[in-house]
Amino acid sequence: MSENPISSATDQSTAPSTDGELPRSEEEWRARLDPNRYAVLREKATEPPFSGELLEVHQPGTFRCAGCGAPLFTTADKYDSGSGWPSFTRPLDPSAIDEAEDRSHGMRRTEILCHRCGGHLGHVFPDGPAPTGLRYCVNSLSLAFEPGSGTSEA
Repeated sequence: MSENPISSATDQSTAPSTDGELPRSEEEWRARLDPNRYAVLREKATEPPFSGELLEVHQPGTFRCAGCGAPLFTTADKYDSGSGWPSFTRPLDPSAIDEAEDRSHGMRRTEILCHRCGGHLGHVFPDGPAPTGLRYCVNSLSLAFEPGSGTSEA
């Protein structure tokens, strides 16, 4: 992956909590992830819009957490929001995603995190299309794509 400048959310007021299903030390995460993925998943950075490798992926398959491999989204729920990041109308399984208040950068948003490892994925907004009206706006660096059926089980 080419090196992309990424911005980090350092003034987040509410730290997410995870249930410890996949505890790793920061040293283990650094060894496991390349620097760009580490910045996004562990330090809550954001890749620049329209730079992600998964933005234009439309073939059937599953988008997994790049940190722990948990299945998070499918191509069946992916759409082009025009935002510059992969967008989905819903997660594969709602219990796979945790939410936390994010007040970084002078905004109030809902951060989305992988339930299994606590990795930062992106944000969810209430401006998506039917059937949910939600837009799960996700960093490509937080995901790994697995080609396959890509059907939604929800």
